[in-house]
Amino acid sequence: MSEAVVVQPPTEVPTPPRAVRLPPRPPIPKPLLAVAFSISRSWTVARLARRYGPAFTLNLPVFGPTVVLGEPSLAKQLFAANTDDVGNIQPNLSRVLGPGSVFALDGAEHRKRRRLLTPPFHGRSIKNYEAIFEEETLREAANWPQGQAFETLEPMMRITLNAILRAVFGADGEQLDELRRIIPPWVTLGSRVASLPAPSRTYSRFSPWGRLAEYRRQYDAVVERLIARVAADPDLESRDDVLALLLRSTYEDGSAMSHKDIGDELLTLLAAGHETTASTMAWVFERITRHPQVLARLVEEAATDAGEYRQATLAEVQRARTVIDFAGRHVYAPTVEIGEWVIPQGHSILASISLMHDRSEEWADPDRFDPQRHLGTRPPTFAFLPFGGGTRRCVGAVFANVEMDIVLRTVLRHFEIDTTTAPGEKVYSRGVAYTPRDGGRMVVHRRDTPLAQENR
Repeated sequence: MSEAVVVQPPTEVPTPPRAVRLPPRPPIPKPLLAVAFSISRSWTVARLARRYGPAFTLNLPVFGPTVVLGEPSLAKQLFAANTDDVGNIQPNLSRVLGPGSVFALDGAEHRKRRRLLTPPFHGRSIKNYEAIFEEETLREAANWPQGQAFETLEPMMRITLNAILRAVFGADGEQLDELRRIIPPWVTLGSRVASLPAPSRTYSRFSPWGRLAEYRRQYDAVVERLIARVAADPDLESRDDVLALLLRSTYEDGSAMSHKDIGDELLTLLAAGHETTASTMAWVFERITRHPQVLARLVEEAATDAGEYRQATLAEVQRARTVIDFAGRHVYAPTVEIGEWVIPQGHSILASISLMHDRSEEWADPDRFDPQRHLGTRPPTFAFLPFGGGTRRCVGAVFANVEMDIVLRTVLRHFEIDTTTAPGEKVYSRGVAYTPRDGGRMVVHRRDTPLAQENR
């Protein structure tokens, strides 16, 4: 009887990584590049793209060797890449927000946290917060001067801060007042130092990093008391603030988030949604006061239950005045292929959102402010990235869009807004976000018409 022959499967030979092939590198000294990036990243990137095309290599302060991408097809490949090969950019905002922030997580841990954070920001959940957005807008607008120009950025900062503290933190009373005091200077300072090299120690409370550490100690104390209060609330199961939803949520193995991680995540949601949303709204008012036809159509729509043109206007503002100008990743695999380029381990990759939003191939006459281009059609997926893309797209995107929609609708219903022929405000960098240099100034007059009375 013959012996059975066992056929062994062929041994798989791992495919060797392809030879590194980087996009062209402009011959710019690193100190000069550092100055250009600190003054205006988007301006620098736009001029380099005109000369070197949709992909080029830079040696940047903090991020090191970096490939910048400015073409939607390249961004699509980056965002679709295996998350074990391409993770979050290093360093990132977790330096300011804490190790429990979603910014600090990669791979499986990041996917688990995203699944936990997504339900509180589902469209049906956000519907519960619309009354808060309107209340905070009316509260702030009660003090607006009439007939004289004022900056809208700071009022929008207060609206978005209070809305997030109520809707996300579930804060009121003493905790609300304390967080109102701590958060604004912390977010402003953190935004400015986020892209700077972190020192090995904080030195003292008089240094920026020392002041950040002190704000963090104050925040942790307040939030721990807030978490304890919400956790002990007999009505916890019926609360709809995000903090309560996180306290009720568990991972697939039944475990819950630690209080420290919840604190980091709440701060992340606030930092990501406070300054950026307020900055966008300041640009909204800056833009519509310079486009009378757009403003007239918005006012007409605000008298109804419709909102398509308002949404189109918000989208066009986010395209034409990009507040966050890039989405970054870090290469962990030996190499990663993006288009014709082979990028090695240790490199950063920046998808330039500002370049995507300014491409004439996808946006006819991109310098023209035209909400009409967003009506009746979906923008090209990877040419419109106001909230980033891929698995790291902003989890609070729906929250921010609904908030901006309600704030704009409320202002339109209760105020007449003057138009102006003044030149558009220049772009100003606050560190992370870009805002109108003069704060998005406008002139308003309170309505005493059925439009306002019907919506009181």
